[in-house]
Amino acid sequence: MGYRLYSIHRTKDLAAAVEEAEAIFVGGGNTFRLLKEFYDNDLLTGIRKRVRAGIPYLGSSAGTVVACPTLKTTNDMPIVHPPSFVALGIIGFQINPHYFDADPSSTHMGETRRQRLSEFVEETGQPVVALREGAMLCSERGRVRLKGCASALIFRTSAEPTEVSPGALLDI
Repeated sequence: MGYRLYSIHRTKDLAAAVEEAEAIFVGGGNTFRLLKEFYDNDLLTGIRKRVRAGIPYLGSSAGTVVACPTLKTTNDMPIVHPPSFVALGIIGFQINPHYFDADPSSTHMGETRRQRLSEFVEETGQPVVALREGAMLCSERGRVRLKGCASALIFRTSAEPTEVSPGALLDI
């Protein structure tokens, strides 16, 4: 694709790497572990500052969740404990990646992800965009558009989740 990538975990001066980056890509993995690494290496402020100054940020899976205000809508197990659930906050809403609808023929007796996300919104008042596999968000100049080949659900307080199709401009 014509890009040169430098993996920050192989860099001695992490703060300098963030400061010199032309763009930042944060991949997937366990969101708790990723955020703990950000805290342990004092990267949150630097990344936040650079993105707010205009460099592109691309996140995949856990890298998407850490762009949110908190990691509270991750699907991961807390295998480690970051000092806080506060994440980058470079977007003003929560994302739940890898969203899937419950199988109506399932004999599972527990809560569905839809129920859990609805509870989150009810408790916090913070909207959540649940991205199905193949969906992605593009945020430019304060406008958020759903892209990709799959739809998403938007969870808001006191409302049923709203289905949005690829190409839609999201009012979040």
